[in-house]
This record gives sequence, C-alpha cells and structure tokens, in this order.
Amino acid sequence: MHTSHDERATTKRTLGQYLAGIRLDRKMSLRAVEEATNKQVSNAYLSQIENDKIQQPSPNILHALAELYAISFENLMEMAGYLMGTSGRSDTERHGRVATFAEHNLTADEETEMLQYLQFMRNRKKPGDKT
Repeated sequence: MHTSHDERATTKRTLGQYLAGIRLDRKMSLRAVEEATNKQVSNAYLSQIENDKIQQPSPNILHALAELYAISFENLMEMAGYLMGTSGRSDTERHGRVATFAEHNLTADEETEMLQYLQFMRNRKKPGDKT
C-alpha cells in the first residue's frame, strides 16, 4: 500500500527532507513552487530549506508552503521548532497558536519581535514567585 509523504511519520526526518519529499510527491520543481506562491518562497530559499541549510524558516514561509502543498501548517511549525508537540492539547488550544503565526501582514522584523516578546513573557517573573 502506497502512503503519501504527508501521511508518514515525520519524527525521523528533518523539516527540509519532509518538504523536499512533499514537493517531489506533488511533482513540482523549485521554480514551480516559487511561481505558485507568487514568489513568496523563492526557489533558492526553498532549496536551502530542503538541504537543511535553513532549519527554521519564518512562519510566513511555512504557511505559504502548507497552503500550497495542502499539508498541516501546525505540523510544519512543530518541525521548525516554533511549537511544542500537540499531544494533550485541545483543538482550540492548537488552532489558537497556529492562528497567531498565520498573520499574513507580519514583516520578518515583526515576527522576530513577536517571538522575542513571547520568550520574554515566558521567562518573566510571575507575581508571588520567589527568587
């Protein structure tokens, strides 16, 4: 029985290997992906991702690829290290986090600031915590 790349377990594959497999499964060239994403994902950048030279592409790039390939954006976010595994979280919790990173109008600088602020919020001292 043939199983498509997006149905296979991705835990042993890198994000780049996974995306390369999906692209090849869809019979798309790097340039075809660039055109299909309206040049949001350049063929050179995708090549670097697929060859593991870039291991944490921006959420906007991952969102564009997820839409094009019709695969789970959340899964790509997990593989890139933006989200923790989803076991134990409800659908509402998972979709809420993904929606934050799916904002189309964020610039790369805004994404960086959001991630830095998130890190700050997670690390700040909570009221009542003792040092």
